[in-house]
Amino acid sequence: MISFRITTYNIHKCRGLDRRVRPQRIIDVLKETKSDVIALQEVVGMDDPERERNQVRSIAEALGFDFRMGENRRLHGGAYGNALLTRLPIISEHNHDITWRKSEPRGCLEVTLTLDSQNTAAHLLRIFNVHLGTGFFERRYQARKLLDVLANHAEQSRRLVLGDFNEWPRGLASHLLQHHFNTAEPQTRLGRAWSYPGILPLAHVDHIYYDSSLKLIKVAIHRSRLALIASDHLPLVGDFSVL
Repeated sequence: MISFRITTYNIHKCRGLDRRVRPQRIIDVLKETKSDVIALQEVVGMDDPERERNQVRSIAEALGFDFRMGENRRLHGGAYGNALLTRLPIISEHNHDITWRKSEPRGCLEVTLTLDSQNTAAHLLRIFNVHLGTGFFERRYQARKLLDVLANHAEQSRRLVLGDFNEWPRGLASHLLQHHFNTAEPQTRLGRAWSYPGILPLAHVDHIYYDSSLKLIKVAIHRSRLALIASDHLPLVGDFSVL
């Protein structure tokens, strides 16, 4: 049986709740999760010599992972957007533009991985890393755009959709994805576990959705002393096996 662990984490440009930019803290939090695949949002990289401004490369190198960056815009002269880091072989990548009108540019980073040495459809995993906008109508547009992206070649591989959906109350994106995918929802004795803002979470905006060809083993919000300060989000970690 093939199994893997995946994490989605909005790292807030490596700026912690103490307002200090510390990529090393993000690295240490990710090491705590022991993940095979990591989807990051609000990442600065990958073309600046300074470690604090080339976050995706410094994080990937510290973990020993390969990575792909989905640049959505330039921030202070450097690439900015979503990134996927993985110890699994990367087959292909594409960054889909889901920007609504004149709002901040947004993208969905699609990366195809192989779960073993056989690059057949049965062993491919397509991961969609997304960070939706903050506006109500913006997210409604992006939800439908995302469904169009996900519909392409849906039968050819297993799919995981994850990231920061920016929906405090459940909105169209959540309803549409729950209609087409299973949802990995961490639970506590008091109900759903929340991931934002990190030190005193009030909302569950970070999500993982998955095809029925994948089996969810476990999902949880990663809470540690370091994670509570390293970003304004907490990592969401899921363990899956292939059916």
